Amino acid sequence: MPARRGSCLILAGVSVSQFLQQLIVGIPGLLAALVLHEYAHAQVSTWLGDPTPGLDGRLSLNPLVHIDWIGMLMLWVFHFGWARPVQIDPRYYRNPRLGMVLVAVAGPLMNVLVGWVCLAFATHFPWPQAAWVPAAQSVLQWAILYNVFFAVFNILPIPPLDGSRILGALSTEGARLMAAIEPWGWVLLLVLVFTSLIARILSPLEAGLLHVLTVLTGAGRAA
Repeated sequence: MPARRGSCLILAGVSVSQFLQQLIVGIPGLLAALVLHEYAHAQVSTWLGDPTPGLDGRLSLNPLVHIDWIGMLMLWVFHFGWARPVQIDPRYYRNPRLGMVLVAVAGPLMNVLVGWVCLAFATHFPWPQAAWVPAAQSVLQWAILYNVFFAVFNILPIPPLDGSRILGALSTEGARLMAAIEPWGWVLLLVLVFTSLIARILSPLEAGLLHVLTVLTGAGRAA
């Protein structure tokens, strides 16, 4: 049966005083993280023989193709939201279980790659003494943070996040567990978000991934 690849969620717990700054310098990085995440899911599914993403118009870097406006409104009002999920059909895959893992992991891996590229550019680009440089560096910093967040948040084994699809495809027991949790996945995520438990879970993961990217780019030595 056709399946819906879990939505890419967005979390941006910021104060009101930070909102305007993020709106100006954060939106490019946010859109890049969101669009490239979903595009990666669509592209990998297509590579595996599934025409569904292409027929649904998801093989595009146009943000309007991937944005869910209710999800974006939720982002601005409640500081969490989602993108349009990519429709896939695992029946086209030669190995459906492996295909589901590859499609699910493609989004977070894309965010890791984009975060690494942004960090490398921010670190090694020969920035001139110009008025626009601080703004450009802020855009890159937000892009790094958003992509690191997207990568670690979406690997959580909670439906409909990518981590639940990966775990469900790797083992029968995992699939049963994720199927049992799925009706309550959104409730669990909301509880984690509004109790701030999500920050305690994600902070060490984000710090660890950022450290790895820093080492890989030589940012620490450059500093």
